[in-house]
Amino acid sequence: MRFRARDADIDELGHVNNAVWMTWIQDASVAHWLTAARPQDRDRFVAVVLRHEVDYRGNVRAGDAVSAITWVVGVPRGARYARCVEFHDEDGRTLVASLTQWALVDRETGKLARVPVEVAAPFLGDDTAQKEIE
Repeated sequence: MRFRARDADIDELGHVNNAVWMTWIQDASVAHWLTAARPQDRDRFVAVVLRHEVDYRGNVRAGDAVSAITWVVGVPRGARYARCVEFHDEDGRTLVASLTQWALVDRETGKLARVPVEVAAPFLGDDTAQKEIE
């Protein structure tokens, strides 16, 4: 996913504000969920953020573009799972890297829900990882 910094995204130091990075992290994460999750899982579950860790390694100014990549780290534990989002400049250099702890919530009950194997499967790399969450 690509993002281009607008004038409104820029802080008093002349680069993208931290709050904007958080919005972009959320946007990339949700886009991945909406793209990879099965339709029935998108309808049944939503995820909430438990914790963000963000490392800032570079700046982006108005008009600059970055590419976001995201992936699920490891396997879910109960309702929790971790997701990385990285933002790269046009030369491929990592400017911002985040690790976010998410929890799966059942839309109907509003309660945390253990991540089912079939929900996690589209986000995991191989069958071995899927077996670990059973």
